[in-house]
Amino acid sequence: MYNADEKYLSELLIESNLLTDIQVEEAKGQRKGTESLVETLIRTGQAKESDVSSCFAASQAREHYELTNISPDKEIVDMVSLENARRYGMVPLGFSEGRIQVAIGDPFDINTIDSLNHVLGYDVDVVISPFEHINDAIGRWYDEAIGGLEADNELQVLSENAPGEAASDAGANDAPVIKLVGQILKEAFNAGASDIHIEPLENSVRVRYRIDGVLHEVANHPRNLLSAIIARIKIMSGAMSIAEKRLPQDARIQLRLGDKDLDLRVSTVPTNHGESVVMRVLDKSALSLGLPQLGFLSDDQATFEQLITLPDGILLVTGPTGSGKTTTLYACLNYINKPDRKIITVEDPVEYQMSGINQVMVKEDVGMTFAAALRSILRQAPNIIMIGEIRDLETASIAINASLTGHLVFSTLHTNDAPSAVARMADIGVKRFLIASAVRAIIAQRLVRKLCDECKTPGELSERQIKALGLDSSQLADSTIMSPGGCVKCRGTGHKGRAGIFEIFQIDDEVRHMVNENLSTPQLRRQAREIGMRTMREDGIRKVLNGMTSANEVINVTMSDAS
Repeated sequence: MYNADEKYLSELLIESNLLTDIQVEEAKGQRKGTESLVETLIRTGQAKESDVSSCFAASQAREHYELTNISPDKEIVDMVSLENARRYGMVPLGFSEGRIQVAIGDPFDINTIDSLNHVLGYDVDVVISPFEHINDAIGRWYDEAIGGLEADNELQVLSENAPGEAASDAGANDAPVIKLVGQILKEAFNAGASDIHIEPLENSVRVRYRIDGVLHEVANHPRNLLSAIIARIKIMSGAMSIAEKRLPQDARIQLRLGDKDLDLRVSTVPTNHGESVVMRVLDKSALSLGLPQLGFLSDDQATFEQLITLPDGILLVTGPTGSGKTTTLYACLNYINKPDRKIITVEDPVEYQMSGINQVMVKEDVGMTFAAALRSILRQAPNIIMIGEIRDLETASIAINASLTGHLVFSTLHTNDAPSAVARMADIGVKRFLIASAVRAIIAQRLVRKLCDECKTPGELSERQIKALGLDSSQLADSTIMSPGGCVKCRGTGHKGRAGIFEIFQIDDEVRHMVNENLSTPQLRRQAREIGMRTMREDGIRKVLNGMTSANEVINVTMSDAS
């Protein structure tokens, strides 16, 4: 109960006039089993738990709180997972200026107190409350609020189809494991996570969420739960073998949370400590994103709208994995999806199902490659084609031929900036005159975290930031520089949500000539700048100056782009 020597604790209680020496001696003879002395004193009514807790808190110079009449906001409660609340015997009480206040029962448990900053990811202020109050608060604030994920059908697994082999994995269908996995998923959705990582360590199972591009550790579970947790996730997919633990597996989980439909793209891979699982959260609300929600400012949005309504040609979106290319392409399709246009996509895999659009999924194991799918869909007479990624010469050649015969083609490439896409296409084997003829524009993008609208405050740039961004006094004169704060809405990070920063490289006659002449990427980049292309850093600077994001975000994301 209390992590301190019994003699020391009894002396504290006697010195505080809560007990006498005689009462302490009597309690020693009234113990039951492994009961501690303090537990015996409370059970027999010789001491009140609230008085004992207050005494011990005062001895460690900590505040003491009674929790019976406290009901924090749901946003505060959501900052500490149910698993962590139970594991560490704590409840959250408030959040201010990047610090979270939590109540624990034992002021002598230095290890727990020291661990809380790391576990919660915030600076922590600890207060002391009676154990019975904390247990009651966990029941009232968590269990009743959750109401049992499976019992009230708030979280429904639409893809679940438990295979016959499921019974062989002990614990996979036990109610506590079902509830634990359900809670992990629900907390991830509530936190706005894009990925859920469940990772086996030597002595524990670590759970991390990727929120706005940054990984946050949210829980550690006992190592013996790994097999049951992984098996439960596989059963939920309805398509993964729980008996196969030596090979990677991929599947999809379809969920309904309240009135919201969600998909998880699940990947398992064997590691030295067991299977690791990553679940990509595919929130279908992304389908309704308009171009302003992507992060385009008004002038770039007008240019982009003009490009995506061209009658033919190729429009390429470039960037590394996780830079939002697919979201941009879906927003384009959503914008131009009209009854008089036939749109067909070829994807690996189909991430979002869009109404009114014909979507084809690549299945290489049966010969349904990007190239094979493209050859077939051209016979379907589409107006617009979206190719998930141009990976090889065959796919690129068919895409170019489609664009030259009256189709508008959208696709992605993995390059660091827009002008580099020309060299990448040439490396694949595409003739430069075909690149010059077919490609209409190349958009490169990255994602930066937006400042939280609830807590951002007016700020100033440091000399280092001004120098790194290459700003001068005239640019700063009419700016609206904002700094990150930290509140419940953004989980103390000062950032909530992400937006794109872009460079739009339009291919005009001069650029086509340069491509045909096999000029270098730096030369293409200089020409692009001359005809008005802003770099991603310059676009990011505009978003810093209007208060959308912070200078550090833009500097970190565009380290290679200082021009």
